[in-house]
Amino acid sequence: MFDWMAWTTPVAVFFTCIVLMLIGMTVWEIKSPTAMRKGFLPIATTRGDRLFIGLLSAAYVNLIFVGLSGRMAQWLSLENEPSVWISFVLSMALLGLILRKG
Repeated sequence: MFDWMAWTTPVAVFFTCIVLMLIGMTVWEIKSPTAMRKGFLPIATTRGDRLFIGLLSAAYVNLIFVGLSGRMAQWLSLENEPSVWISFVLSMALLGLILRKG
Protein backbone atom coordinates (compact mmCIF):
# COMPACT_ATOMS: atom_id res chain seq x y z
CA MET A 1 0.00 0.00 0.00
CA PHE A 2 2.86 2.40 0.78
CA ASP A 3 5.21 1.26 -1.99
CA TRP A 4 5.08 4.71 -3.62
CA MET A 5 6.51 6.39 -0.49
CA ALA A 6 10.19 6.76 0.18
CA TRP A 7 10.27 5.50 3.78
CA THR A 8 13.68 6.58 4.90
CA THR A 9 14.79 7.04 8.49
CA PRO A 10 14.26 10.84 8.47
CA VAL A 11 10.74 10.42 7.06
CA ALA A 12 9.88 7.82 9.70
CA VAL A 13 11.28 10.03 12.48
CA PHE A 14 9.33 13.04 11.15
CA PHE A 15 6.00 11.19 11.14
CA THR A 16 6.71 9.56 14.50
CA CYS A 17 7.32 13.02 15.98
CA ILE A 18 4.02 14.25 14.55
CA VAL A 19 2.09 11.32 16.04
CA LEU A 20 3.78 11.79 19.43
CA MET A 21 3.01 15.53 19.36
CA LEU A 22 -0.65 14.88 18.59
CA ILE A 23 -0.91 12.38 21.43
CA GLY A 24 0.91 14.71 23.81
CA MET A 25 -1.22 17.72 22.86
CA THR A 26 -4.41 15.68 23.33
CA VAL A 27 -3.37 14.62 26.83
CA TRP A 28 -2.27 18.18 27.66
CA GLU A 29 -5.60 19.60 26.46
CA ILE A 30 -7.54 17.11 28.58
CA LYS A 31 -5.44 17.88 31.67
CA SER A 32 -5.28 21.66 31.18
CA PRO A 33 -7.73 23.27 28.73
CA THR A 34 -6.17 26.03 26.65
CA ALA A 35 -7.02 29.72 26.45
CA MET A 36 -6.78 31.95 23.41
CA ARG A 37 -3.66 34.15 23.27
CA LYS A 38 -1.93 36.42 20.81
CA GLY A 39 1.73 35.96 19.95
CA PHE A 40 3.59 36.97 16.81
CA LEU A 41 0.95 35.30 14.62
CA PRO A 42 -1.61 37.82 13.33
CA ILE A 43 -4.52 36.02 15.02
CA ALA A 44 -5.37 34.86 18.53
CA THR A 45 -4.69 31.12 18.72
CA THR A 46 -4.99 28.12 21.00
CA ARG A 47 -2.30 25.46 21.46
CA GLY A 48 -4.05 23.29 18.87
CA ASP A 49 -4.16 26.15 16.36
CA ARG A 50 -0.45 26.79 16.82
CA LEU A 51 0.30 23.07 16.45
CA PHE A 52 -1.66 22.94 13.19
CA ILE A 53 0.01 26.08 11.80
CA GLY A 54 3.41 24.80 12.95
CA LEU A 55 2.91 21.38 11.33
CA LEU A 56 1.90 23.00 8.05
CA SER A 57 4.94 25.26 8.21
CA ALA A 58 7.22 22.30 8.99
CA ALA A 59 5.81 20.36 6.04
CA TYR A 60 6.40 23.31 3.70
CA VAL A 61 9.99 23.70 4.93
CA ASN A 62 10.62 20.01 4.22
CA LEU A 63 9.01 20.17 0.77
CA ILE A 64 10.95 23.29 -0.18
CA PHE A 65 14.20 21.72 1.01
CA VAL A 66 13.59 18.50 -0.92
CA GLY A 67 12.64 20.49 -4.01
CA LEU A 68 15.73 22.68 -3.84
CA SER A 69 18.32 20.19 -2.58
CA GLY A 70 19.40 19.20 -6.09
CA ARG A 71 19.85 22.83 -7.06
CA MET A 72 21.67 23.56 -3.79
CA ALA A 73 24.15 20.83 -4.65
CA GLN A 74 24.79 22.55 -8.00
CA TRP A 75 24.93 26.08 -6.56
CA LEU A 76 27.30 25.13 -3.76
CA SER A 77 29.31 22.65 -5.90
CA LEU A 78 28.59 19.75 -3.56
CA GLU A 79 29.29 16.16 -4.51
CA ASN A 80 26.02 14.93 -2.98
CA GLU A 81 22.69 16.54 -2.20
CA PRO A 82 22.42 18.00 1.31
CA SER A 83 21.05 15.65 3.96
CA VAL A 84 17.33 15.75 4.69
CA TRP A 85 18.26 15.83 8.37
CA ILE A 86 18.98 19.53 7.82
CA SER A 87 15.38 20.17 6.79
CA PHE A 88 14.16 18.02 9.68
CA VAL A 89 16.07 20.11 12.22
CA LEU A 90 14.97 23.39 10.58
CA SER A 91 11.32 22.33 10.44
CA MET A 92 11.29 21.16 14.07
CA ALA A 93 12.92 24.43 15.16
CA LEU A 94 10.26 26.40 13.27
CA LEU A 95 7.53 24.23 14.80
CA GLY A 96 8.95 24.84 18.29
CA LEU A 97 9.10 28.58 17.67
CA ILE A 98 5.48 28.73 16.52
CA LEU A 99 4.28 26.59 19.43
CA ARG A 100 6.20 28.66 21.98
CA LYS A 101 5.93 32.23 20.70
CA GLY A 102 3.15 32.10 18.06
